[in-house]
Amino acid sequence: MTGVQTCALPILFGALLPTTVIGLGALIISTLVKGRSGLYGALFAQSLVLIFFLLNIAVWFLTKKAKPYLTLLFAWGLYFVKLLILGLMVYFLDKHTSNSQVSRAAFGTSAILLTFVWLIGETRAFMKLKLHLPLPTQK
Repeated sequence: MTGVQTCALPILFGALLPTTVIGLGALIISTLVKGRSGLYGALFAQSLVLIFFLLNIAVWFLTKKAKPYLTLLFAWGLYFVKLLILGLMVYFLDKHTSNSQVSRAAFGTSAILLTFVWLIGETRAFMKLKLHLPLPTQK
């Protein structure tokens, strides 16, 4: 197993577990505060955040043997595609649903909160791995 294969699962679960717990809390709070529209807004945000970050890990895993510049190219491409999809989702959410159907406040708050939780969990899990990177050889 390579370093990427051995560290992908701990990083995935290190980010997925706190995001799921906080996401369930956001679902409950949004439902209590905004009702059914809050539930739908928080659920929509949670699904988008999870899909986007799982795509990040999948691209990272699939490009583990690629040259660094290709990995960066894939990361930029994925970032652009995610921004485009997010923009389209927010546009369709605004044009085809009302605030009484899907709460914008619950969506925005949940999406921002879950993004921060995922990034903190992922960073914390990565720091716990204590990977030893090979040093360049001396000439």
